[in-house]
Amino acid sequence: MNNSIWAEISLPSFSPLSQDTKTDVLIVGGGLAGLLCAYTLQQAGVDYLLVEADTICSGVTRNTTAKLTSQHGLIYDKLTKSFGVDAARAYYDANEAALARYRELSQTIRCDFEEKPAYVYSTDGTSKLERELLALQRIGARASLVYQLPLPVKTTGAIRFDHQAQFHPLKFAAAISQGLHICEHTRVLAFEKNTCITDHGTIRAEKIIIATHFPMLNKHGAYFLKLYQHRSYVLALQHAQKLDGMYVDEDTAGLSFRNYGNLLLLGGGSHRTGKKGGSWQALSQFAHEQYPDAREVCRWATQDCMSLDAVPYIGRYGGGTQELYVASGFNKWGMTSSMAAAAILSDLVQGRKNAYAEVFSPQRSMLHPQLGANALETVANLLRPAKPRCPHMGCALHWNESERSWDCSCHGSRFTKAGHLLDNPATADLKKP
Repeated sequence: MNNSIWAEISLPSFSPLSQDTKTDVLIVGGGLAGLLCAYTLQQAGVDYLLVEADTICSGVTRNTTAKLTSQHGLIYDKLTKSFGVDAARAYYDANEAALARYRELSQTIRCDFEEKPAYVYSTDGTSKLERELLALQRIGARASLVYQLPLPVKTTGAIRFDHQAQFHPLKFAAAISQGLHICEHTRVLAFEKNTCITDHGTIRAEKIIIATHFPMLNKHGAYFLKLYQHRSYVLALQHAQKLDGMYVDEDTAGLSFRNYGNLLLLGGGSHRTGKKGGSWQALSQFAHEQYPDAREVCRWATQDCMSLDAVPYIGRYGGGTQELYVASGFNKWGMTSSMAAAAILSDLVQGRKNAYAEVFSPQRSMLHPQLGANALETVANLLRPAKPRCPHMGCALHWNESERSWDCSCHGSRFTKAGHLLDNPATADLKKP
């Protein structure tokens, strides 16, 4: 397996659940979203417990490129057209508030927090950029259109956000997790109303937050239709390029650039999990051509849950689940979205209104073209006569030669060659033939 540059940090360890217990709020999932929910509830004096099947931040969090920004691609033009100006403004304000909270916490937490401008660039004219800038002006966001970029790709311009940031995610997680009520190596097996059954006992909770990256319950919320997963790849290069900012292509198949210390983090090669894509080979070829003197220090891959409309699902898990909540579908912007989710869910479980909850509500319309694409992918793989099959919903798995893994293109579960679980929503290893 390949490890990210963040993985060198030692995180606090926690014991498994030792006996049946009860709590006001149970948080399932120990990635950054779950940790921030726990931290926020502890600051508010709320009784809670977080359980994690493995160890905290052992999943997607440690494989991020760790950008903190309210600039999530060219999203604001889409939001204003789909949901209106007020909803687009609420999305922007929620993420700016999340960024401000990181900025505040970084005053006392050593996490390599650095303010940087963020750029979304295009290689395909300026019309999309101009529409995005107009949408940003309508919601009162601070942004500008620039044309000259110091990148080794031919660009036509970029939208620039000032006062955004980058940081070290595991240094941050190590600090905020100190003293939290956490049980590691405690796998959730089933839910029965307000009781959670784990492999180490039962937990009774008044309210439950599912923060497991991909939601683990299929009977509510239709997340198996509303979400799919996307893989992308990163090279950490020495002797490459020093950039004063964070850069990402508006095309999801494009490249991203940011520095960490003396390293350039080059991202790209993206594709739907279980499908073919550029992978590390495309990045290595680009680095060889554009940075011939660079040396690869390490490489890693990450996986992101993609929603139907590019907005995360944060709020009540399903239409009929009054005391069950979810945070998922962060669409490659998990660091800022995790903080926004913690603020929203902390309010909701305490019975308080949140100004941003409506725009992120999982109960919004599912009528988007991506819904049909997700459904077709699932049907095709359910009908495909191949083994092995994913224990999540029975889809045929595809062999990923680059990463030497079995991947599910329906919902994104991944397994080692030997069948051991790598990524959810599956919760168990492959059955032995």
